[in-house]
Amino acid sequence: MAVIGTGQAHGACSLLHAAGTGYGAAISLDLPVIVKALDRPSKRELKDPDNLLTSVVDTWVENQLPLPDGLQKDAIHWAVASKIPANRGLKSSAATSVAAIKALCEATQTTLGDAEIVSLSSQAQVAAGVSITGSIDDSWACLTKGWKLIDANSEDIGEGVVMEGPGLNPDDWIVLIAAREPRKVRPQLEDFGPLFNEFEKALIALQQGELLNCLTINGRAMCSVTNDIQGRKISNDAFINGARSSGMSGSGPAVIIVVPSLVSSSAERIKSTLKRLMPEDQIIETRFLTMDSDELEM
Repeated sequence: MAVIGTGQAHGACSLLHAAGTGYGAAISLDLPVIVKALDRPSKRELKDPDNLLTSVVDTWVENQLPLPDGLQKDAIHWAVASKIPANRGLKSSAATSVAAIKALCEATQTTLGDAEIVSLSSQAQVAAGVSITGSIDDSWACLTKGWKLIDANSEDIGEGVVMEGPGLNPDDWIVLIAAREPRKVRPQLEDFGPLFNEFEKALIALQQGELLNCLTINGRAMCSVTNDIQGRKISNDAFINGARSSGMSGSGPAVIIVVPSLVSSSAERIKSTLKRLMPEDQIIETRFLTMDSDELEM
């Protein structure tokens, strides 16, 4: 067995669900994933229940991109190492597809721009049935650092980026994730209509640079969309214990809790509260990933 290509990406959490208004945004998190393309099956079991990686290869071929020398598409195998809990709204599908595309680029000496990688990732996720919007904002956040507000209905991936920013300083904030049990079903587009005004408020907050307020408003709206009473309670309790922002990410059930790093005692109180509701391994502490000055200039 030989590794023919390796790609890396990272997880993210929602600032604004694209199904709410047609505009979506996600912000990068330090939840790494590494995907390796192999010429033979790995000895370790590959967990890919949605056949996302098969969809990545199919999408690659459909876009007339080259396969690794001497291999047919069915002969490409995969190994995945991920710190992103699946089916929680933490963008595991976007991150895995982005990393797999980067692995195929390395395996075939193919150079793709960021917008091209995001486009392939979005196509693969739709084909695999793991996204109702294409998750373009998620793929951007998993490929690059910081955040981008995207127009989900734009015909051009690059031109669809409406706003972007470096993100929140990882030294200033502790990010806690109440991952909870994996979701069983995803909401449908029609479930978002009644909450349009709330998602619009989140969009306005983001346009005004209020990222944490946006995360909270969007997260509360998502609890209503999914009728997640416990998720709303987790968010409310987090505020009582000192959180600055809290809300559901993606289509859930993960709840993101942002705490100022200067009051780490608040983070400990929140973790103690969460331990009464879920196994300790479902409580994750991480940080934001922020673009540095060189990346901003690019």
